[in-house]
Amino acid sequence: MHGKDVTLDGVAITYPNGFTAVHPTNLKVEAGEFFSILGPSGCGKTTILRAVSGFVDPSQGKVLIGGDDQQGIGPNTRPTALIFQNLALFPLMSVWENVAFGLEARGASKAERRKKALELLDLVALRDQADKKPQELSGGQRQRVAIARALAVEPSVLLLDEPLSALDLKLRQHMRAELRDIQKKTGVTFIYITHDQGEALTMSDRIAVMNAGVVEQVGAPDEVYNAPATAFVASFVGEVNQFKGRIVEIREDGLAVIETVAGVLVGKNPKGLTTGDAAILFVRPEQVQPGQHLTNQFTGQVMRRDLEGAFINYEITIREGAQLVMHTTNTGDGVGVGAELSVGFQGNGGIILPEGQLARTGRELAA
Repeated sequence: MHGKDVTLDGVAITYPNGFTAVHPTNLKVEAGEFFSILGPSGCGKTTILRAVSGFVDPSQGKVLIGGDDQQGIGPNTRPTALIFQNLALFPLMSVWENVAFGLEARGASKAERRKKALELLDLVALRDQADKKPQELSGGQRQRVAIARALAVEPSVLLLDEPLSALDLKLRQHMRAELRDIQKKTGVTFIYITHDQGEALTMSDRIAVMNAGVVEQVGAPDEVYNAPATAFVASFVGEVNQFKGRIVEIREDGLAVIETVAGVLVGKNPKGLTTGDAAILFVRPEQVQPGQHLTNQFTGQVMRRDLEGAFINYEITIREGAQLVMHTTNTGDGVGVGAELSVGFQGNGGIILPEGQLARTGRELAA
C-alpha cells in the first residue's frame, strides 16, 4: 500500500438553503501523512471529509488526489476508503468475511479473499479472531476490524470520521497508539476528523484547526499548541487562561505589555500588535507557577485542588472571583484548598493575540 497527497484547491461548499459549510479553502495533505482536522461540532470538518470521499461535490474549487482532479469521480471509484463512527460491520458475517467484503466485488476468489483478510487481520493483531462474529468482539477489536476492512481495497487515502468517539477513555487512548502504528506500517494517507484535542495532538503529523467553515491554522501539534495563530485556536486547543485588555507598550524583545483588570501583564507579541490594539493574553496552566519575582505576579486563594497522580491542578481566585488555573508536578508538598498563594508566569510564558472569537470563555478576565 502507499499513500497519495490530497489537495483542496479553493474548495467551498454551500448547501441549497444558502448555508456555507466550508468557505474557500486551500489545503495540502502530504502523501503518507497522518493529518487531523480538529474543530467543534458543525465547523465543517466532516463536510470536507465527504468532499474528499466523493459524497459531496464542492460548490467551487477542486479536490485533487495524487494530482488528479476528482470531479465526476464517484465514491466507489476514488482511491479512498471511509470509516464512519458506527463502523457498519455486517453482524451475520464472520470477522474475516467482513474484512474481505470489498474484494468480492472485485472478482477475487474465496481463497484469495481469505488470504488477504488474514494478512490484514495480522496487521491489526486479530488473526485469531477471524472466524468469530463481530458481536463476539470488544469495541476496540471491532474498530480494528473496520480498519482492516477499509484497508482491504488498498486505498491511497483512509478517511476516518470520529471513529473512536463511542469507546471509553482507556480504550480510546489505547486505540490512538494502535491507529498511529497501523498508519505508519501501511504508509496510507490518513485524514482523521475529531473534536478531541488529545486525539489530534497525540496521533497527528499535522493538524488543521477549523472554526465556522474556515481553517484557522495548519501546523504540527507542537506548533498549534505552543504557537496558536488566533484567539480561537488558543482557546480551543488545550486548557488556557485568558486575559482581555489593550496593548499599552511594545518592547523591542518581541514582548508587549497589555493592561487588563488583573493588572498590567507582559507576553509575547508574535502578531506585531501595536499600542491601543484590543488583544487577549493567553497563558497555559503549566506556564503558571508558584513563587515570587515572576514577570507577571498574582496573589490569590486556592479554591480547588485536583490531584491527577503525577500532577496537581489548582484553581486560584486572583481578583473579583476570576480564577487562574495552575498545573504543576506533584512533589508531595502541595498546598491545600483555602491557602493564600503567590503565583505568576514569566513574560515569555504567555502569548498576546488580536481579540477574536473564543472557543470558550472560562478562565477569562475581561478588560
